[in-house]
Amino acid sequence: MAKLVKQARESARNFRVDDGKKFRLKEFAPDETLGFDHRDGIKDLAAETLREEIELLSEMQDKLYAQDRWGLLLIFQAMDAAGKDGTIKHVMSGVNPQGCQVYSFKTPSPEELDHDFLWRTSQCLPERGRIGIFNRSYYEEVLVVRVHPEFLGRQRIPQRLLTNQLWKERFEDISAFERYATRNGIAIVKFFLNVSREEQKKRFLERLDNPDKNWKFSMADARERERWGDYMDAYEEMIRHTASPHAPWYVVPADKKWFTRLVVAAAVLEALDDMNLAYPKVDDEKRKELEAARSMLEGKRPAGA
Repeated sequence: MAKLVKQARESARNFRVDDGKKFRLKEFAPDETLGFDHRDGIKDLAAETLREEIELLSEMQDKLYAQDRWGLLLIFQAMDAAGKDGTIKHVMSGVNPQGCQVYSFKTPSPEELDHDFLWRTSQCLPERGRIGIFNRSYYEEVLVVRVHPEFLGRQRIPQRLLTNQLWKERFEDISAFERYATRNGIAIVKFFLNVSREEQKKRFLERLDNPDKNWKFSMADARERERWGDYMDAYEEMIRHTASPHAPWYVVPADKKWFTRLVVAAAVLEALDDMNLAYPKVDDEKRKELEAARSMLEGKRPAGA
């Protein structure tokens, strides 16, 4: 099984975008599995591989917390029904809740709209030793706000600042913010779960047909689907202008959930590997303190007493 984990990690690199200058979304197929689905019993194999990835993630997260040097921010962006919630649930299922913080960013509140567009997310960056997860993020400001420019009016930005350079400026601000965070020990990995329009329709219909899933659906989902082309253009521009070696995007195929989860887990493991995590070493002074504590617990007199 270790071989499959290694293959999953190698596969994840196929979807990593470090430099977006030549990025084209059409080159990334939503149903890609790199041949994994040709294996017999692949879903069972994928489930077992994911369990092993989760065990490794749990071990590494424990070291991350103990070392208390790095923080890790995972950002998830996607169209509705692409599987963000399920991916976070399954991949992070083995992580100690005390070492993980999840934030879901919905429609901005009046207080949030009175601040700059990065304000509500910047105060949620993970502490050192912890993993932070943004289920949607500041990238909504160059996605839904770009597709619906009328939302800019609610932000009460001075009129003379609303120029045709606005989106370019926001990409620059986001890139600068991510560079600042990574320079301060907050590693950033970003996931675009790339679902096809056909698969989204299938999942929407499943939500309508299953009473237990009706709560997941709203008319707004169907209306946003009508702007599919606009959203795809916005995602392509977003990745093209904000992918970097220090804050890469993973354009993850999302039509097959089992494959999505394997790729995301592998990418998280890669990010943690890059930190050279280890439990803190005990120096001589601390070792003497531990020996004194042992003697006290065992009822022995300290040496020289």
